[in-house]
Amino acid sequence: MAFQGLAAATAGTGKDPVNLPMIRHWCEAMGDAHPAYRGPDAVAPPTMLQAWTMGGLSGHTDRSSAYEELFALLDGAGYTSVVATDCEQEYLRPLRPGDEIGFDTVIESVSERKTTKLGTGYFVTTRTDVRAGGALAGTHRFRILKYAPAARPPRQPPARRPRPVINRDNAGFWEGVAGHRLLIQRCGGCASLRLPWLPGCADCGSREWDAVEAGGEGTVFSYVVMHHPSFPAFDPPYAVALIELAEGVRMISNVVGVPYDEVRIGMPVRLGFLRVDEDLELPVFRAGRED
Repeated sequence: MAFQGLAAATAGTGKDPVNLPMIRHWCEAMGDAHPAYRGPDAVAPPTMLQAWTMGGLSGHTDRSSAYEELFALLDGAGYTSVVATDCEQEYLRPLRPGDEIGFDTVIESVSERKTTKLGTGYFVTTRTDVRAGGALAGTHRFRILKYAPAARPPRQPPARRPRPVINRDNAGFWEGVAGHRLLIQRCGGCASLRLPWLPGCADCGSREWDAVEAGGEGTVFSYVVMHHPSFPAFDPPYAVALIELAEGVRMISNVVGVPYDEVRIGMPVRLGFLRVDEDLELPVFRAGRED
């Protein structure tokens, strides 16, 4: 706590004045095409505030020793890891090309010891007052956590995919999958096809049926990309597709053999089978038709 209020940099100077090339590089990297940042009357994007005070790979020579001493104290106590947590910026006036930058940095606060998911440690906040031509232009607060990493939990065995619910109504479908056959129910009364399997026909009500084997050709009728939530045994993002088979029925499956962000409605696919683990195999669809 004794380090609170001590200077980390006094009368520091920016290595370069505010300049158009750096503004242009920043805007290109950020994808910001606002006209205020171009031309003879350009101003610097406000969020570049910290960029004008950074020392680059060679660092600054005008830093005080307080910040290094604080880090050495925490390192010596076992808080050897560091992660940036957040920053706050306040903008008081726009910076323009040609402005000479000066700054002062102070260790504003050191928290009580905190326990986080990463580990136990201390939040250290510095405040940098940025000046242009001697006038205050903005304030930059930067907060880091110096911590001792938490012990890692023991490695868990890989999660297994959920098991399909197999009952007397769909057992024949899964028996077909085990033999690398995709079976579609066909009504014994009206000959309509249905998938998934059902105990009776939705068209005529007949409970009589037999099964026909799908040829394997299909197209992506619709799809979604799953990003969240994350379930065990699944690695998002991944595409879940509604496949329209050549026979006219549809089923939900995964499209494999192509990145998730290249799946498209109307994409031709071909039936395949994926061994998920030692006792589960699933029908999937690979992008492209069979030659």
